[in-house]
Amino acid sequence: MKVYILGSLRNPRVPQVAAAVRSAGHQAFDDWFSPGPETDEHWQAYEKARGRTYKEALAGAHAEAAFWLDKSNLDTSDAGILVGPYGKSAMAEMGYLRGRRVPVYVLLDGEPERYDLMLKFASSIHYDLDEILEKLRGL
Repeated sequence: MKVYILGSLRNPRVPQVAAAVRSAGHQAFDDWFSPGPETDEHWQAYEKARGRTYKEALAGAHAEAAFWLDKSNLDTSDAGILVGPYGKSAMAEMGYLRGRRVPVYVLLDGEPERYDLMLKFASSIHYDLDEILEKLRGL
């Protein structure tokens, strides 16, 4: 089974969750994490230095390549794990997966400071990764 790991570039738990998913015998996609926590800021600064707007930057080669890498893996995933804390992109990816009727399990690191009603779109919410791994075994 292929599991897309969703989260923030600034969340060090992402590769840990991916490693646990692999140890459980599944394929985990977390390659999007490799550029590092400041990749978006570097991309933005680079594009601004070129005199490009956000709209122009989104049409650029970097954005196209990164987007299609992620989308192709979203399209071929059997499940997703949203690792908190996360950002807007991860929430959009969760919505995309759920729209495809792919289960997405949310892993929170504790009671959230700020409640988010839209997590009701998720298949289920957990505070323990083992619970999610058990759900994956049942798919």
